[in-house]
Amino acid sequence: MAGPYTRANPFPAKVVTNRSLCGEGSEKDTRHFELDLKGWGLNYDVGDSMTVWPTNDPALVDEIINKIGAKGDETVKGPSGEKALREVLFRDCRITQTTPKFLKAIAERAVNGAPLLTELLKPERKQDLDTYLWGMEIVDFLIEHPSIKWTPQELVDTLAKLLPRMYSISSSLKAHPDQVHFTIDVVHYESRGRKRKGVCSTFLAERAEKAPIPVFPNASKFRLPEDGNTPIIMVGPGTGIAPFRAFLQERKATGAKGKNWLFFGSQHKHCNYFYDDEFEKMKSDGFLTRLDLAWSRDSAEKSYVQHKMLESADEIWKWMDGEGAHFFVCGDARRMAKDVDAALRKIIQDKGGKSEAQTNEHVEKLKADKRYKRDVY
Repeated sequence: MAGPYTRANPFPAKVVTNRSLCGEGSEKDTRHFELDLKGWGLNYDVGDSMTVWPTNDPALVDEIINKIGAKGDETVKGPSGEKALREVLFRDCRITQTTPKFLKAIAERAVNGAPLLTELLKPERKQDLDTYLWGMEIVDFLIEHPSIKWTPQELVDTLAKLLPRMYSISSSLKAHPDQVHFTIDVVHYESRGRKRKGVCSTFLAERAEKAPIPVFPNASKFRLPEDGNTPIIMVGPGTGIAPFRAFLQERKATGAKGKNWLFFGSQHKHCNYFYDDEFEKMKSDGFLTRLDLAWSRDSAEKSYVQHKMLESADEIWKWMDGEGAHFFVCGDARRMAKDVDAALRKIIQDKGGKSEAQTNEHVEKLKADKRYKRDVY
């Protein structure tokens, strides 16, 4: 029995744990969440992600209603039908990020015009527009242009639909039946003198204990090798650790005999070593064959996971070439994953005595054989 739950009718999970993974002095707010899935009747695999449907910050909703001189109980037609304005802004619309339609309305309706905005909306100025909009929200434009009179419907018509977020799952059902765990950076920053909040991360961190959290699993190809005897190398700095915590729980629960090697990194060892007790125990038990840690702010010379890889180049090549290990990367796509990819190619080229073309061919074959997998965002 799979239960009545679908993507269109997600399961109402409950937050049972919301704890900080950071110690005193951390610049980040990274949290461990545990959600109760009792009665869900569904399934997920390690490596999958979970879709979470957030709601918006009620204080921000109220401020927007206030700025357009509305009451909040006006009926409007939103992305999912007719409801009161407050409900549509709370559940259905994206109220932090602007849309081209909204910006165009501002440019056209501002009393003295908005010459800069009009100029930046030209297609060739897209990059300049993105720079200008960084840290700007709907409410900033409403504050800046009080002369524009909006009806509730006019405003709603310029907004985008609030979309769900996807988070890598950091637990195995075999270790934690009826639960799903997340490892999430809670986003807080300041711009233009206002405090800003990440929509879904602060929904989970600050508002989710009062209401059910709609969730539904999202299948992925980021899978453990079918043969439990196969060695695995996992590179997951920061919140990229999530699926590897799940992988290790799964392999422990299934009695997989393959060797496990984890590379983890963050800013400071004393306050950003997530799940240190779990990983140190796995290491002392001999279950985690190797654990390499990189701390980018603990010494003058910045240390990242790719540096640790290069320091162990011989051993990585031995695992990959001689023992058929699978290589996994999870985390930031823009920089970390590129740097890790470059380090892996350098190891293959140097230790395998290959040309650049042969190295690229080798990497493509690893990908085709599902021995090099990336979950990057």
